[in-house]
Order: sequence, then C-alpha cells, then structure tokens
Amino acid sequence: MLHRAFVCLLFGALAWGQAANPKPAPQKPTAPKAAPEPAAQAKAAEAAKVPPDAAVITIKGVCDNPTAEGAKSADCKTVVTRAEFERLLNAVAPQIPANARRQVATKYANLLVMAHEARKMGLDKGPHYEELMKIGRLQVLAQELGQNLQEKATQIPDSEIQDYYKKNDAAYQEADLQRLFIPHSKQLEPPKEKLSDEQTKKRQDEADEAMKKEAESLHTRAASGEDFDKLQQEAFTAGGLKANAPSTKLGKVRRSSLPADQGAVFDLKSGEVSQLISSPNGYFVYKIGEKDTLPLDKVHEEIHNALRQQKMQDSMQAVQQLANPVLDEKYFAEGSAAEPPEKSAPPPGNKPPAKAPESGPQ
Repeated sequence: MLHRAFVCLLFGALAWGQAANPKPAPQKPTAPKAAPEPAAQAKAAEAAKVPPDAAVITIKGVCDNPTAEGAKSADCKTVVTRAEFERLLNAVAPQIPANARRQVATKYANLLVMAHEARKMGLDKGPHYEELMKIGRLQVLAQELGQNLQEKATQIPDSEIQDYYKKNDAAYQEADLQRLFIPHSKQLEPPKEKLSDEQTKKRQDEADEAMKKEAESLHTRAASGEDFDKLQQEAFTAGGLKANAPSTKLGKVRRSSLPADQGAVFDLKSGEVSQLISSPNGYFVYKIGEKDTLPLDKVHEEIHNALRQQKMQDSMQAVQQLANPVLDEKYFAEGSAAEPPEKSAPPPGNKPPAKAPESGPQ
C-alpha cells in the first residue's frame, strides 16, 4: 500500500505538472504573456537564493538511527535539501509550477513519515513487499521507455517535414465552398385516415422518390448558375422542413474537413459545380470558389505533430512485436477462475480441536 501511495504521488505530480503546462496548440501566434506580478517575482527571487545544500523540508522525530532517547532526541530528524527535492521534481514533474511545490513537499514529507513507520514494523520485508517492488520497477521502466521513445519521436528534421508536405500537398488545399443540402426523405404530414403498414411504406417510398427527382432538378439548376441560398430554401420546403434554411456559404474549407465521399470536390476548377452526391445523410451539391494551398509555414507544426504521433505509434508497435505472450488456455479460460489448492483433511481418528468460545465484553 505504501509503495502504491508513493507511486500515486509521483505519477499524480507528473500529471499535475503536464496539465499545468500543456503544449501550445499549433495555431496562430498568441499574444505575449503578461509579466509576472512584482510580489510573485520577489518570491521567486528569494527562492532562487536558497543554497542547494540548505534544508527545505525538515521532519523532526523521524530518523534512521535514533539514539537511546528515541524520537525525543533533538538530533533525530530527517532533512531534505533543496538539491534533493528538486531532483525529485525533475524526475516526476519538471514543469510543475512553483506555487504547487509546497503541496508536493507536504505530501512527500507525509510519505517519508509513513515509510519510516512501515520500516519499523518490518513491512519492507517479505514476499508481498518484494512483489510490489518488482511491479513498481516494471512500471517505472515502462514509463521511462515511453518517455524515451516520445523524446526520439519529436526529433524530426525540417527536411522530413518538407518531404511530407510535398507528398501530401492535397491535404493542405483549402477553398471557398458553397454547399446545397437536399434531404433524402420528405417529412410527411400525418395521414387523414389510418393506413396499413404496406400503405405507409408505399407512401414514404413515393415521397422519397419525389425527393430524389427534386434533388436532380435542383442540381441541374445549381449547375446552370442559380443562387444556392434560394435553392436551399426550396430544398427545405420540398422536404417538409419548416425551419429556415441555413446559409450555403461554408467559407474557407480544408479538403480534410469534408467527409471522405465528398473530398473529390476539391478536384474541380474554381467556379465549377459538383455532381449530385448521395450520402446516408442526404444529397449534396457543391460549388467551389477560389482555391489555394496553405504554405508550409502555416502547417509546419501540424505536420510535425502528425509525424511525431506516427513515429511514436510505430515505435510502440515495434516494441510490442518483440514478444508474443502465450497464455495457458485452461488457466485463463473465460468465465473460470483458478481455485486455491484444497486444504488436506485431518487424519482419520484425529478430530480438530473445538473452537474456543469468543469472549464477550467484560
């Protein structure tokens, strides 16, 4: 339990530090950060003056070799220097903000006290403790491996980013788009009299067929140059939609932001209208406006992140493929659990001693 609590502290501090300092999103440059307040600057300056060998955590009454007087001795104390505490932080949460260090220090001191008591009770010995330590070492090694692979994955030369950009330039195209949407099915008014299931299906099928013809007609009119917003309102009316039709102007759109079955509209020339596209969500007609390709400097960070994620994924898969665990099917059969070995029965003729009655409160 102690070891798991310690691991929770360290990994919790790590997550804390990462959450407090997330990596900036690869978007537009942000405004310069506001300068720290004078009070915070003064505190940081004072903290920086503390020598590396100065005690920053002192726990009185806890020591490895207490004197005959035990914990009451003034010399019985545990001291953590600034250098020791910062080594701990650098190992688990190098980016942790200064205002969070006090809480980590308090928790760390509590762990030292608990660990000291656990050792006094002999809890750091025995197979249970050794098993927990073994698992803990495996977890730390796995984490270190992941961190190492992550650091290597971020080392991407600009030449590799440029090559990726050239080979995938279509993914960085954007264009002014207009989109006309026609629903597949018409929302019908309730029938005046009750219909059979067959009649209901026939009625809906006929309405859907009418919407298909309406979509084809609207596509023809769009291709001939009619206003998309006007056609969109007609599509809503034909589909029985009572809401106001949305604007058909999508603005600047990336190829990658369109559904896979609609990305081909980027192959059109400026001013052209697409074919009628039928998808599970309805019919679509696009008109493409001005097209261009985002320059490399605008997508450099995006490409870097994509390559980093791919390299990390490839590295982890390569590690996992180094070994193929084989599990015993009998032991790990679904729905069954290994039973503990049965206790041996007492020899014949030897009755087990009667259980002594439990004593109640006096």
